[in-house]
Amino acid sequence: MAATSSFISSLTKRLEGKVALITGGASGIGECTAKVFAHHGAKVVIADIQDDLGHSVCEDIGSSNCSYVHCNVTNEDHIKSAVDKAVATHGKLDIMFNNAGIVDPYKPRIIDNEKSDFDRVLSVNVTGVFLLEVVA
Repeated sequence: MAATSSFISSLTKRLEGKVALITGGASGIGECTAKVFAHHGAKVVIADIQDDLGHSVCEDIGSSNCSYVHCNVTNEDHIKSAVDKAVATHGKLDIMFNNAGIVDPYKPRIIDNEKSDFDRVLSVNVTGVFLLEVVA
Protein backbone atom coordinates (compact mmCIF):
# COMPACT_ATOMS: atom_id res chain seq x y z
CA MET A 1 0.00 0.00 0.00
CA ALA A 2 2.82 2.46 0.86
CA ALA A 3 4.51 1.77 -2.48
CA THR A 4 1.29 2.58 -4.32
CA SER A 5 0.86 5.82 -2.39
CA SER A 6 4.46 6.80 -3.10
CA PHE A 7 4.02 6.01 -6.80
CA ILE A 8 0.86 8.11 -7.04
CA SER A 9 2.53 10.96 -5.17
CA SER A 10 5.50 10.93 -7.55
CA LEU A 11 3.16 10.99 -10.56
CA THR A 12 1.23 13.98 -9.25
CA LYS A 13 4.45 15.97 -8.85
CA ARG A 14 6.33 14.77 -11.92
CA LEU A 15 7.21 18.38 -12.87
CA GLU A 16 8.47 19.30 -9.41
CA GLY A 17 11.44 21.66 -9.68
CA LYS A 18 10.77 22.48 -13.35
CA VAL A 19 10.13 25.97 -14.73
CA ALA A 20 7.76 26.38 -17.68
CA LEU A 21 7.14 29.37 -19.94
CA ILE A 22 3.78 29.13 -21.70
CA THR A 23 2.92 31.55 -24.49
CA GLY A 24 -0.78 32.13 -24.90
CA GLY A 25 -1.23 30.87 -21.34
CA ALA A 26 -4.02 33.26 -20.38
CA SER A 27 -6.84 31.32 -22.04
CA GLY A 28 -7.82 28.13 -23.81
CA ILE A 29 -5.28 25.33 -24.13
CA GLY A 30 -2.54 27.50 -22.64
CA GLU A 31 -4.57 28.23 -19.50
CA CYS A 32 -5.37 24.54 -19.04
CA THR A 33 -1.73 23.63 -19.58
CA ALA A 34 -0.57 26.21 -17.04
CA LYS A 35 -2.95 24.76 -14.45
CA VAL A 36 -1.91 21.17 -15.18
CA PHE A 37 1.82 22.01 -15.09
CA ALA A 38 1.39 23.82 -11.76
CA HIS A 39 -0.66 20.92 -10.39
CA HIS A 40 2.24 18.65 -11.26
CA GLY A 41 4.70 20.87 -9.40
CA ALA A 42 6.10 23.21 -12.06
CA LYS A 43 6.65 26.91 -11.60
CA VAL A 44 4.77 28.54 -14.47
CA VAL A 45 5.37 31.82 -16.28
CA ILE A 46 2.42 32.82 -18.45
CA ALA A 47 3.35 35.00 -21.44
CA ASP A 48 0.38 36.55 -23.20
CA ILE A 49 -1.13 39.80 -24.48
CA GLN A 50 -4.35 39.30 -22.48
CA ASP A 51 -3.15 40.98 -19.29
CA ASP A 52 -6.34 40.74 -17.21
CA LEU A 53 -6.88 37.09 -18.08
CA GLY A 54 -3.21 36.27 -17.48
CA HIS A 55 -3.26 37.81 -14.02
CA SER A 56 -6.54 36.02 -13.27
CA VAL A 57 -5.06 32.63 -14.20
CA CYS A 58 -2.06 33.34 -11.97
CA GLU A 59 -4.40 34.16 -9.09
CA ASP A 60 -6.24 30.87 -9.68
CA ILE A 61 -2.98 28.92 -9.68
CA GLY A 62 -1.37 30.88 -6.85
CA SER A 63 1.38 33.48 -6.91
CA SER A 64 3.92 31.09 -5.41
CA ASN A 65 3.66 28.85 -8.48
CA CYS A 66 2.72 31.24 -11.26
CA SER A 67 3.66 34.64 -12.65
CA TYR A 68 2.57 36.65 -15.66
CA VAL A 69 4.48 38.68 -18.23
CA HIS A 70 2.98 40.69 -21.08
CA CYS A 71 4.33 39.18 -24.30
CA ASN A 72 3.42 39.60 -27.93
CA VAL A 73 5.17 36.65 -29.60
CA THR A 74 5.72 38.68 -32.76
CA ASN A 75 8.00 41.05 -30.83
CA GLU A 76 11.55 39.80 -30.15
CA ASP A 77 12.00 42.18 -27.21
CA HIS A 78 8.85 40.84 -25.55
CA ILE A 79 10.05 37.28 -25.99
CA LYS A 80 13.46 38.09 -24.55
CA SER A 81 11.79 39.81 -21.57
CA ALA A 82 9.57 36.77 -20.95
CA VAL A 83 12.52 34.37 -21.02
CA ASP A 84 14.59 36.74 -18.85
CA LYS A 85 11.74 36.98 -16.31
CA ALA A 86 11.47 33.20 -16.05
CA VAL A 87 15.21 32.85 -15.48
CA ALA A 88 15.45 35.84 -13.12
CA THR A 89 12.49 34.63 -11.04
CA HIS A 90 13.30 30.92 -10.93
CA GLY A 91 16.97 30.65 -11.88
CA LYS A 92 16.36 28.54 -14.98
CA LEU A 93 13.95 27.62 -17.76
CA ASP A 94 13.21 23.96 -18.44
CA ILE A 95 10.08 23.98 -20.59
CA MET A 96 8.91 26.32 -23.35
CA PHE A 97 5.39 25.65 -24.57
CA ASN A 98 4.85 27.64 -27.78
CA ASN A 99 1.10 27.77 -27.52
CA ALA A 100 0.14 31.28 -28.68
CA GLY A 101 -1.99 31.18 -31.79
CA ILE A 102 -4.82 33.00 -33.49
CA VAL A 103 -7.46 32.42 -36.14
CA ASP A 104 -9.47 34.91 -38.11
CA PRO A 105 -13.20 34.64 -38.71
CA TYR A 106 -14.04 32.18 -41.44
CA LYS A 107 -14.53 33.71 -44.88
CA PRO A 108 -15.88 31.31 -47.50
CA ARG A 109 -13.94 32.80 -50.40
CA ILE A 110 -10.20 33.42 -50.46
CA ILE A 111 -10.77 36.75 -52.20
CA ASP A 112 -12.73 37.95 -49.16
CA ASN A 113 -9.54 37.86 -47.10
CA GLU A 114 -7.10 40.72 -46.72
CA LYS A 115 -3.34 40.23 -46.97
CA SER A 116 -2.90 42.06 -43.65
CA ASP A 117 -5.11 39.45 -41.92
CA PHE A 118 -3.08 36.64 -43.47
CA ASP A 119 0.19 38.32 -42.44
CA ARG A 120 -1.05 38.75 -38.85
CA VAL A 121 -2.01 35.08 -38.52
CA LEU A 122 1.33 33.93 -39.95
CA SER A 123 3.21 36.36 -37.72
CA VAL A 124 1.69 34.92 -34.55
CA ASN A 125 1.32 31.26 -35.53
CA VAL A 126 4.57 30.73 -37.41
CA THR A 127 7.00 33.58 -36.86
CA GLY A 128 6.18 33.71 -33.13
CA VAL A 129 7.21 30.08 -32.65
CA PHE A 130 10.39 30.65 -34.65
CA LEU A 131 11.31 33.75 -32.64
CA LEU A 132 10.80 32.00 -29.31
CA GLU A 133 13.13 29.21 -30.38
CA VAL A 134 15.77 31.60 -31.73
CA VAL A 135 15.69 34.21 -28.95
CA ALA A 136 15.57 31.68 -26.13
